[in-house]
Amino acid sequence: MLTKVLLILLGLSIILPSRSEGPHVESENGPSAYDDVYGPQPQAAEEKLLSEETKPTLSGPHSTLGKLPTATHILNSILNNYDHKLRPGIGEKPTVVTVELSVNTLGPISILDMEYTIDITFCQTWYDERLRYNGSFESFVLNGNMVSQLWIPDTFFRNSKRTQEHVITMPNQMVRIHKDGKVLYTIRMTIDAGCLLHMLKFPMDSHSCPLSFSSFSYPESEMIYKWEDFKLEINEKNSWKLFQFDFTGVTNITETISTPTGDFMVMTLFFNVSRRFGFIAFQNYVPSSVTTMLSWVSFWIKKDSAPARTSLGITSVLTMTTLGTFSRKNFPRVSYITALDFYIAICFIFCFCALMEFAVLNFLTYNWTKPRASPKLRHPDIRARALMPPRASAHQHPDAFVCQIEDSDESDGEEGPSCPAQQSLSPGGIQNPGGCCKWCKKYVCVVPRCEGSIWQQGRLFIHIYRLDNYSRVVFPVTFFFFNVLYWLVCLNL
Repeated sequence: MLTKVLLILLGLSIILPSRSEGPHVESENGPSAYDDVYGPQPQAAEEKLLSEETKPTLSGPHSTLGKLPTATHILNSILNNYDHKLRPGIGEKPTVVTVELSVNTLGPISILDMEYTIDITFCQTWYDERLRYNGSFESFVLNGNMVSQLWIPDTFFRNSKRTQEHVITMPNQMVRIHKDGKVLYTIRMTIDAGCLLHMLKFPMDSHSCPLSFSSFSYPESEMIYKWEDFKLEINEKNSWKLFQFDFTGVTNITETISTPTGDFMVMTLFFNVSRRFGFIAFQNYVPSSVTTMLSWVSFWIKKDSAPARTSLGITSVLTMTTLGTFSRKNFPRVSYITALDFYIAICFIFCFCALMEFAVLNFLTYNWTKPRASPKLRHPDIRARALMPPRASAHQHPDAFVCQIEDSDESDGEEGPSCPAQQSLSPGGIQNPGGCCKWCKKYVCVVPRCEGSIWQQGRLFIHIYRLDNYSRVVFPVTFFFFNVLYWLVCLNL
């Protein structure tokens, strides 16, 4: 009996230690892979049951929450006695703000309103000794809700008309605090800024659109701006909306502006753009040139086709008027004329002169050179001959002449009197200049069959009935030389 009791006690002593050592081994091997991870850690089934039965109470700042209490403690200690209404270094030295700029989108440029739109990410960096701390953290990244608790430079854009700060899904601004007191403040915004456009050389114009910023209340003696080696990021891969312009580069200047409240440092960026010529050429230059050339078709239409020539001339003039108005539709109301306005005005003058050419021709040929015969002799089927008396000689009647009224179809399509001049029957038969204009008889001939060259007696002698022939050469040649001179001057300015 005693022997059986000893064997049972020996067996219990062997079984109980093995059960108590099992969970202890799992606890050493289990959590080793999750020591540096913030969050809930996996537990074994038996250990979970144990924790449900006996839940220990944790105390102390360095519990299973990791480094979050440490970061909270550091941040609270920084902001405990911090006054965000005062700039760093007040009363001792000016605050130096380093600026960086990243352009996300540029454009569109509004010609009518003289403004442009730009989407930027604006970064400012400065040192604030009140934000220094000691700890294992190199920097803190704070969201936009903490901006109101820190001092931020009061930078504003001087030539902005409208400014939009992006707030979706949260305010697009960030503050990073370094352990040495360095502060980085970043914000994204879209700005509609004014851009004074000089349109004198339009459409061969180039512009520099400024983006100017400075402090609103701190003069140069309290706040200084500077570029970090002029670091400007331009992301042209984004959908830039320049449309009619090409981006040619960016420049910057730094200046000091005197105001009644003090001298302020102003930083200005200039975004240089040049206009693309293709759109304006197809919308204005090509229609204007073609309309001017179409007005010359009237020089090949017969003189007696007054409705055709008149309608063509009036249509050309009205078309040029419409093109001139259309070119100014989306254009600022400047007081000076542009290169395009000058070109359209010259084309309008060419069309108007083509119309006036027919008016002058018609007036001279149908009013200044009326037939001298009686109405009975104007019928096309009647031919009258004024003869000398049968018994009279030419010497007795020196002023006698022979005049024949002919149909216009038989006179090569020339209107007016068929009698070119009073032909003297005296020997020599010199032409009487009475058929030409009295006040311009030395330079102009209005008789259809005036003989003689263009140059007579050292003077330019114009045959009115040949005015269409002159116009077929003078108008195209003049317009060609005008275009050559125009483009040479405009493209070399």
